[in-house]
Amino acid sequence: MTANPLHGNLLYAQSGGVTAVINASAAGVIDEARSHPDRIGRVLAARNGILGVLRETLVDTAGISDADLGRLRATPGGAFGSCRFDLDPLERNPAQYDRLFAVLAAHDVRYFLYNGGNGSMETCRQIQTAADARGYPLTVVGVPKTVDNDIVGTDCCPGFGSAAKYLATSVREVGLDLAAMTTNDGRAFVLEVMGRNAGWLAAACALAAEDADAAPHLILLPEVAFNEAAFLARVKAVVERVGACAVVVAEGICGPDGKVLAMQDRNQKGYIQLGGAGEVVAERIHACLGYKVHYALADYLQRSARHLASKTDTAQAAAVGKAAVRRALAGQQGVVGIERLADSPYRWRTNLSPFEAVGNLERRLPAEFIAADGFGVTDAFRRWCRPLIEGEDWPRFAGGLPDYLRLQLPLVPACLPAYAP
Repeated sequence: MTANPLHGNLLYAQSGGVTAVINASAAGVIDEARSHPDRIGRVLAARNGILGVLRETLVDTAGISDADLGRLRATPGGAFGSCRFDLDPLERNPAQYDRLFAVLAAHDVRYFLYNGGNGSMETCRQIQTAADARGYPLTVVGVPKTVDNDIVGTDCCPGFGSAAKYLATSVREVGLDLAAMTTNDGRAFVLEVMGRNAGWLAAACALAAEDADAAPHLILLPEVAFNEAAFLARVKAVVERVGACAVVVAEGICGPDGKVLAMQDRNQKGYIQLGGAGEVVAERIHACLGYKVHYALADYLQRSARHLASKTDTAQAAAVGKAAVRRALAGQQGVVGIERLADSPYRWRTNLSPFEAVGNLERRLPAEFIAADGFGVTDAFRRWCRPLIEGEDWPRFAGGLPDYLRLQLPLVPACLPAYAP
């Protein structure tokens, strides 16, 4: 949808689990916005996503020098702070929207860019719909990010390529370690990776294997029900063939009954924190086959490993940030995404999808990407995924460690009374 071009300030915020390259999107937004001083006044950022907007905890990015903007691009985490917070439906909590638009009006915000996952894109839709109903002049644009790669309307999600590169690298390295320690007794290694309902990250580990005997030997995906007997038979066959077996497990794998194999926590809003599937699988291997088993949990490491970021991923993260500003200036509402033009040589461009086609929807691995036996991926997946991990984009190092930026910007003076969401 296209609205009339607006003039005023731009507000940017980060949401959900962060990635190694989300700040590249932030840098892209700020850099592009600075190139339009005739249309955009101040470029503000909210601390901790939409919570920061409601609390009116905003910073002015004018305090970031051009040199620090370059460092921001190469810094992992969420420089402005993130959150997991959903707006209530308008009809259930109109006061929440009254507060939201009071803050936007107080700071003359005419463009709002939200950098998050599929839930955040629903938040974008809610805000744009409410703005239109109120007659408040605002253009909202969603900037995608997630290591899970499960956003609809984009060929890939910024953040995924770097996490995939880190995981595939780790699996290749641990495969060599495993082979070196193999004895006649047999052994196994289990790596648990993120992937609640979609197995994109687990699948990406397949890129580590240089041949059929290399790690990972088996991949357990959320899209395939876990058959313990069939799995253990495959582990035994691999160990008998090569002496050891490396297994990648997505955190959200389910049994034949559809229940997740392991669940750690549920917070008050019903958000399930998964974890422990790798430990369960490792225990079953040891108990049933008697092999020595080690297991590891990639957890935050896979989404924060900026030292091994994909150059392609970093470029795409910056590009969707820049494109979001241009779309906003053109009065175009929606979610920016990546459109693949060719596999080899890899070519892509940004696109725009309606909020309704993205928000709260989830893209899972398609059947053509899953191996017939359910324990791996196809060559079609490998062709799709490989360009996304290509290239290195090293951060600056100092004293032997990455020299990451820690922003310390003062809050913009508040105009409204304090508010507790």
